[in-house]
Amino acid sequence: MSKTKKVGSSGRYGPRYGLRVRRRVASIEAKMRRYHRCPSCGYLRVRRVSTSIWRCRKCGAKFAGGAYLPQTEGGRVALRTIKRVTEEVIE
Repeated sequence: MSKTKKVGSSGRYGPRYGLRVRRRVASIEAKMRRYHRCPSCGYLRVRRVSTSIWRCRKCGAKFAGGAYLPQTEGGRVALRTIKRVTEEVIE
């Protein structure tokens, strides 16, 4: 079955669910399956182990993140807020 050349991983759905949904799924899965930067050692070696569990293949660091990406937009906002508040307390 050579359905997946154009549509990637969403070829498993065949003609079901509509083109927009299948393209969105293919885009999310492509981002999920690539290597990501490790927050501990900085190398591009982080892969998804299971839902929200990420592991660096270089240093072995294991951490929780988003379901499809190791760091979500909400997590970035929370870290920024924490950093700002701790800087205000120190000054």
